[in-house]
Amino acid sequence: MTLVDTSVWIEVFRRDGLDLESILSLDDVVTCLPVVQEVLQGFREQRPYRTARDAMLALPTVESPITCAVFLEAVELHRNARRQGYTVRSSVDCLIAACALRHDLEIIHRDRDFTHLARVSHLHQTMI
Repeated sequence: MTLVDTSVWIEVFRRDGLDLESILSLDDVVTCLPVVQEVLQGFREQRPYRTARDAMLALPTVESPITCAVFLEAVELHRNARRQGYTVRSSVDCLIAACALRHDLEIIHRDRDFTHLARVSHLHQTMI
């Protein structure tokens, strides 16, 4: 199973967007609520927003509801990265990574934060 990061969904939802199915089977895609929030808050127009909302909410969702333990794991990921000299720019990326780690999911992304987080954890990630 693969957790698709916001950075990839942005490319998918663009007018001449990325064909996600050319990279992986949509049957293998899951999401988490921080990704849903980041993706949906980027839409200005109502019609594309509704289309994206329906698509995102149709995906299997991990860590819903998100517990305190997931947030604490995200904190530790951020602290471990900083301790080892990596700057993670987004605390939300730490939360997404914690969701993936708890379910042994691969993250596909276009965001260097996950590359750094993989260096300080067992996170499976692929930058596309």
